[in-house]
Amino acid sequence: MGGGVKKAIDFERLKQLLATDVVEGPTERYQFTWPDKKKAIRMANAPTNMTLRPCREESVNFDKTENLYIEGDNLEVLKLLREDYLGKVKMIYIDPPYNTGNDFVYEDDFSRTSSDYASNSGQEDEEGNRLVQNTESNGRFHTDWLNMIFPRLKVAKDLLADDGVIFVSIDDNEIENLKKVCNEIFGEKNFLACFKWNRVAKAPSLSGMVRTKYEYVLAYFKSTQPRLFGKASYNTQGPLWHLPNKRAELIFPARSIRITQSFAAGEYGGTYQVELLDDMIEESGLNKDAVRIRACSAWAQGRINSYVSSGKTFQIKKSPVTMYTDLDSEDNFIAPSDLIDDNECGVKRNTDAKEELRKLGIPFDYAKPISLPKYLAKTITYNTKDAIILDFFSGSGTTAQSVFELNVEDEGKRKFILVQLPEETEPTTEAFKAGYKDICKIGKERIRRAGKKILEEQTKTESEGGLFAPSESKPKVDVGFRVLKLDSSNMQDVYYRPEESSEATLFEDNIKPDRTPEDLLFQVMLECNLPLSAKIESKKIEGKEVFSVNNGYLMACFDREVNEDLIKEVAKAKPYYFILRDSSLTSDNVADNFEQIFQAYSKDTIRRIL
Repeated sequence: MGGGVKKAIDFERLKQLLATDVVEGPTERYQFTWPDKKKAIRMANAPTNMTLRPCREESVNFDKTENLYIEGDNLEVLKLLREDYLGKVKMIYIDPPYNTGNDFVYEDDFSRTSSDYASNSGQEDEEGNRLVQNTESNGRFHTDWLNMIFPRLKVAKDLLADDGVIFVSIDDNEIENLKKVCNEIFGEKNFLACFKWNRVAKAPSLSGMVRTKYEYVLAYFKSTQPRLFGKASYNTQGPLWHLPNKRAELIFPARSIRITQSFAAGEYGGTYQVELLDDMIEESGLNKDAVRIRACSAWAQGRINSYVSSGKTFQIKKSPVTMYTDLDSEDNFIAPSDLIDDNECGVKRNTDAKEELRKLGIPFDYAKPISLPKYLAKTITYNTKDAIILDFFSGSGTTAQSVFELNVEDEGKRKFILVQLPEETEPTTEAFKAGYKDICKIGKERIRRAGKKILEEQTKTESEGGLFAPSESKPKVDVGFRVLKLDSSNMQDVYYRPEESSEATLFEDNIKPDRTPEDLLFQVMLECNLPLSAKIESKKIEGKEVFSVNNGYLMACFDREVNEDLIKEVAKAKPYYFILRDSSLTSDNVADNFEQIFQAYSKDTIRRIL
């Protein structure tokens, strides 16, 4: 895909320049396109035969945590997550390569078919790297970046909830192209904001042109425009009259308006033109009778009726022009500013990010400060404290630590899904010298240490009887994470290409010999639309290992020599799904009785054979 710049003549452009009249050609229309765009679209829509394999030894609190850390190509991972997490993710935050000329981008192979993916891990070398440096001398400099980002954003959109928001960090190099891509994928009308993040206190003084102090965070919503929390408002009331709206006649029931005096019918105010159509008589601090008012109202009659029915009252402070409503506590905030800085938002800078990692003993130079994704998460999950937050360019794991800290602050139960390719660290870096051979090792260790630090602080607070001490009603924050790794399918190649079967292979096991029962379990969890963070229990029935997921919603056994007694015990538990491997049943007689047992004890259970 890469290569040097090649000189070429654009003959269509040359004809236009040389002609005195307009040269006829294809119909012109407004569009945003680039080489291989159609292939990028197909890449997003192509199926995947990859799978996710659990890694208990690298996880923290594997059995109880609801957080996920996934290693592998994020495009393939997003495809695997698409069915399971369709419409369930409240927030996506990503910090993709900025395309500065030194960044690496994913080199997706557009010619690779889905069957090829079934027979290999989809990665380019033994370490799993699929990255190439996208230098400015590359004739496809912007093209390669667009082909990388487009399919990933397209698949990610499917994971967002209807009122979910995606935040994308970017700098000047690709801000224009990124906005055009997002307009196409999410819709121009779904653009929320282009935040400007104050990334440095002082811009580099040696810059030969403009000293840059800001980067950007583009924000788009899925389909339902959400309310973003900026900060708590000092106001407890909001004005009812809103000038741009049309004047309408509204009825206010008796004793629904707090007043300190009576008001005669008539016009009030010059700008708002509030007209009392009835006298408003004060009695015990309220209007004695129902009154009609003609004004430009922020609320329609139905909302006024609901407000009064809930036992709330309006207030007139000086004259009918100043009519106010009492704000609910969840509405008592103002929207965020499009400028993200330390003064107003408490968001730190790049130099602070390096210091945050230094305190954890993690050597890494290219992280965002914890406060940035934390601030963004608070804007959209302020009233959805059990939200799922996804970061599929997770780097050093900043998003995970921000979720931990935000949950501590407001007793939330937000969950994260982090995805990162195991990109090798450079041998000259401090990270490499410290033993971190790839970015995933940095991210996982950072999350472990951040979680340990939070638990230590919570334990200290608990022993001191502090305000935020955990209790039965305030459990300790979930600082664990399940590690899953992208790999080739658990199934043998012949499973996907039965036409290649031979007499010699016909009776071979259709599952690869290096795959564990838990590998197979996570495959079927995805196929049964169960979250990858679902509770898993392992029990022994008739000497065999039987998995129970989500309190028996799914039961599975991948051991051999499964007998009728085991099948009967499972059927009596009435799971929604029961999964066996093809070679599990101990005999043809057991296979013959399999359906009859379930018909007798749990005919509605969905049975599947791998």
